[in-house]
Amino acid sequence: MPEQPILALDPEASDHHAEHQALRARGPATQVDILGVTAWSITDPALLKQLLTSPQVSKDGRAHWPAFADTVPTWPLALWIAVSNMFTAYGADHRRLRRMVAPAFSARRIQAMRPAVEAIITGLLDDLETLPAEKSVDLREQLAHPLPIAVIGRLMGVPENQRRGFRSLVDGVFATTLTTEQAAANTAALYGALDQLIAAKRALPGDDMTSLLIAARDDEGDGCGFTDEELRDTLLLMISAGYETTVNVIDQAITALLTDPEQLGHLRAGRADWSDVVEETLRHEPAVKHLPLRYALTDIPLPDGQTIAAGEAILASYAAANRHPDWHGESADRFDIIRPTKDHLAFGHGVHFCLGAPLARLEVATTLQQLFDRFPDIRLAVPAAELKPLPSLISNGHQALPVHLRPASR
Repeated sequence: MPEQPILALDPEASDHHAEHQALRARGPATQVDILGVTAWSITDPALLKQLLTSPQVSKDGRAHWPAFADTVPTWPLALWIAVSNMFTAYGADHRRLRRMVAPAFSARRIQAMRPAVEAIITGLLDDLETLPAEKSVDLREQLAHPLPIAVIGRLMGVPENQRRGFRSLVDGVFATTLTTEQAAANTAALYGALDQLIAAKRALPGDDMTSLLIAARDDEGDGCGFTDEELRDTLLLMISAGYETTVNVIDQAITALLTDPEQLGHLRAGRADWSDVVEETLRHEPAVKHLPLRYALTDIPLPDGQTIAAGEAILASYAAANRHPDWHGESADRFDIIRPTKDHLAFGHGVHFCLGAPLARLEVATTLQQLFDRFPDIRLAVPAAELKPLPSLISNGHQALPVHLRPASR
């Protein structure tokens, strides 16, 4: 097929749905520019699943991307490829790092967290109920944000007075409008906060995952534990992935339900349940639109005759793939909680599938159920078209989610 010009992704994601349609129209894979870095955007779900499980595709840029050394000093998204944790590991290194983190997200531990999650949500809704009925409420700021940062803060042992600081720094990781200098300053501040947390937990360990991971780092003498860099970057991964993504799913689920009363009707009539809402939100508006980066170890022929050459970068374009008509038919762009198949790639696929998926599902479903039970008359305070997207080609949410919780006459 004739070579297509490289499509530059919009760092502000001002119209990401149109951009995703343009990507799909170019075929299963097309080259894109991500803030100056060229990569293959994969939007065909079958091809994306194939590449996500192929041993010929790596997430280790240091080892498998010739452009790594030249890119890291100048790319605003350098942190996404330069961290040393299971997010960027390949093969045996990935298995070693994932094995050490997995116990934090066991089914038993997630179930044990349910009462705490429910209590946090109840407390947040209690606070909302004290507000005047005529006052609009930003649910992203006053519900979607504080819940996951409180949950991951408890899990990781982050003191309450430090959680807001971590929140603002993690927000900077997902922003794609920062300059290289701004991104580097945010990374330095984030690492400073993590170093302080590690020092505090070494001095006074607690019943939390940070203390357990530090113990694994300090006690392992056979080379199978964490390096200092891996420990810090693993904490970064757990705190950031456990926070930002859940915020967006709560945001998008509430928005979708308030935009389409028919969907709430399905719920109230018993034709669907809250897990259906969660899964359809993950399909329709996944928390992460594009996830940088992977790298081809060998030449990879594509179905349309193109080839991803060895050493070239690959971008997993989850949001575009989730709405691919080959996967979900002509209604793929419609939010429909009673659609029979809600399969998606929102949590990834293969060995890098998100360990925190069960916790995220628990948080979102419980939040939605309590919110709509407590405030059955909830409605958007502005037209849906006026909700502004986050300026990020990675993170998929709104800058604010203003609603009215109750009729003003109450």
